[in-house]
Amino acid sequence: MKPIRYMHLDVFAASPGGGNHLGVVTDATGWSEAQMQRYARWTDLVETTFLLPPSDPKASYKVRIFTPQKEIAFAGHPSVGSAHAVLECGLAIPKDDVLWQECGAGVLPIRVEGSGPQRRLLLQSPEARVVKTGLHAHPLLASTLDSIGLGKLPPALVDGGRRWWLAECEDEASLRAWKPDHSAIGALAVASGSMGLCAFARSNHPDYQLVVRAFPSGVGIVEDPASGAANGLIAAYVLHAEPDGALARGYSVSQGREMGHDALLIARMVDGSIWIGGHTNTVIDGTLHWNSA
Repeated sequence: MKPIRYMHLDVFAASPGGGNHLGVVTDATGWSEAQMQRYARWTDLVETTFLLPPSDPKASYKVRIFTPQKEIAFAGHPSVGSAHAVLECGLAIPKDDVLWQECGAGVLPIRVEGSGPQRRLLLQSPEARVVKTGLHAHPLLASTLDSIGLGKLPPALVDGGRRWWLAECEDEASLRAWKPDHSAIGALAVASGSMGLCAFARSNHPDYQLVVRAFPSGVGIVEDPASGAANGLIAAYVLHAEPDGALARGYSVSQGREMGHDALLIARMVDGSIWIGGHTNTVIDGTLHWNSA
């Protein structure tokens, strides 16, 4: 059993401890899928990632992403956090300020901006499509949202890497105070084959322009403190619905305060592509002693 460098990260953090947890096994060479799943179940983090040499010649590295229950093809904060670990460990060097991540969703670019504590990493989100819109797009949707006032854009089901229901709420204060019916969101998620519901509201705060709350009941999570993939779908929907609007070139997102976190995500739209990113803090950097057999 060789020692392996292991990192516990704070992804999309606006302040220390404000982001989303991620565990990264920096060298999973020789680990089977069952062994990765066993370790991810033991960490009991929302996601644990495992870094490997790439199999695609275009890629800088390969990552496999596991929840405690199963492997998933793609997720936002595990992708950004894994790229941070790759840079910290010197496993790959960006080319033209871009790392190329191989994962279950293909080979995706991650842009590197700055260095050291100020470094930001932005992931290009998979292409998204609006599946359906409107409060009556699903029989369970209206009742799920009947306890909160809705905003300008109609609710929508959007697919791109992950599938989420999106709902704009009337204002920041009502969204932050909302106590949703989690059983209703879970039923909607199961019935529609989606992650759950991601609600957002516009804000006039100087540090961010959107507030987001994500409820991924479809995978057994009550609320997520920082959601890269979901925010990518919100950005795609905003760009689709308001291509000339105030948010169409990019904005910042506050997420997680309602559950004791403080995440800040950046959404940037460039030539129709969506980039989602932010800062990552290394909280623990140590040695993993684990019998992978």
